[in-house]
Amino acid sequence: MFKHILFLATTVVAAIVVPGDAPDPSQVSIRGITYAGSGCPANSVGQFLSTDASTFTLIFSSFTAQVGATTQPMDARKFCQINLDLHYPQGFQLSVLSTTFRGFVSLDKGVTATLSALYYFSGPNQNQARTSTMFHGPEFEPYTAVSNVGFTSLVWSPCGANWPLNVQTAVAVVSDNATAHSGFIENDTLDGNVKFVAGIQWRRCSPAAA
Repeated sequence: MFKHILFLATTVVAAIVVPGDAPDPSQVSIRGITYAGSGCPANSVGQFLSTDASTFTLIFSSFTAQVGATTQPMDARKFCQINLDLHYPQGFQLSVLSTTFRGFVSLDKGVTATLSALYYFSGPNQNQARTSTMFHGPEFEPYTAVSNVGFTSLVWSPCGANWPLNVQTAVAVVSDNATAHSGFIENDTLDGNVKFVAGIQWRRCSPAAA
């Protein structure tokens, strides 16, 4: 359950993008992950960093929003605030480049589901980028939602420090008549989990920015 649109508030960073320029994957790691929210109870999120340090995956086991005659108002929206403590060499910056969500959606006619993610780094310059996707009923099927963040919308980590990356995710369902039209967006895939994959782009810091 998640949304995908593109929004941004960025500032100019004194660094040069070098295609294919990235740190040694052995020097990149997720040192820790913390999360909280109605969509991610304790011990419900798994993590994976690819061997080439280009993607990381978060796996949710309890992330479902739903509406219907027997649901409560709080069931219609779920969220998860995630903090990733990323370690990478000095002299590099990273940015979220693309996202992929996988799960299942079941919506009657007149029901809409949205899934979203907001990205920003901790620290003094909290520039943000947002991705979002909407589903309109009737719909009953697994989904794979992919969003690519435009180059000018990339949120770069600060040079000279490993500030944590914050990912604020949310899922919501709205019905034009909850007593007659129901729906849900959930994390049930073939492996029983919703996977959120974020592509990572790297660039070197300039001497002035490091």
